[in-house]
Amino acid sequence: MASLWRRQNPRSRRQPNQPPRPFTQCDYATQIGRLTVSGRRDDEFTQYAESRIGSLRRVAFLLCQDWQRADDLVQVAITRLYVHWGRASAVEHTDAYVRTILVREFLAEQRSGWARRVSLDGSVPDLPGAVPDLAAALDVRAALAALPPRQRATVVLRFYCDLNVDQAAQVLGCSTGTVKSQTAKGLNALRRALGPELSESAGLRPEPPRGPRSHRREAADHG
Repeated sequence: MASLWRRQNPRSRRQPNQPPRPFTQCDYATQIGRLTVSGRRDDEFTQYAESRIGSLRRVAFLLCQDWQRADDLVQVAITRLYVHWGRASAVEHTDAYVRTILVREFLAEQRSGWARRVSLDGSVPDLPGAVPDLAAALDVRAALAALPPRQRATVVLRFYCDLNVDQAAQVLGCSTGTVKSQTAKGLNALRRALGPELSESAGLRPEPPRGPRSHRREAADHG
């Protein structure tokens, strides 16, 4: 096919002693421009990643309860962020973009059964920063780790990342009704695990009694 095209288009055939096309000033400027844009892109990404790596690790640890797995989650999130940096840097909230990648990767990992197949041993260091009551903090962390993955992700997004219901629903890819239901179930499980005293110190106030309308509304959200 290619030889037929050359026979029909003799000008396309390279002449034996024809010198290569000279490298023009325009070509030089184009190449330099590409290098400049690429270098600027990498610099912007590196600066962003370095400034967010600590907070991403903390969120990842609260999700998976293991520092090594947290580092793996962050590595995947940062890698995907780099691939889509042009789009991510253009959105209004880049933090929300990378947090969505992180949380969805965690949930996908749980669905794949990786967490059940792989067991990582070793001591888990405490979260950085001063903790007024270390024992209480460990109890809260253990109670959080006992939640099902989706409830845990919802609680982390709502109360650690301080997202509202709509924002959490967007990250999780579900309805606002599901976020409300998962939040309520997660908080109730934490209250039961911690007891009244620790629940109060952790800011988990008792849930107000709900009437029939609340139950009907929750059923409608899941219907």
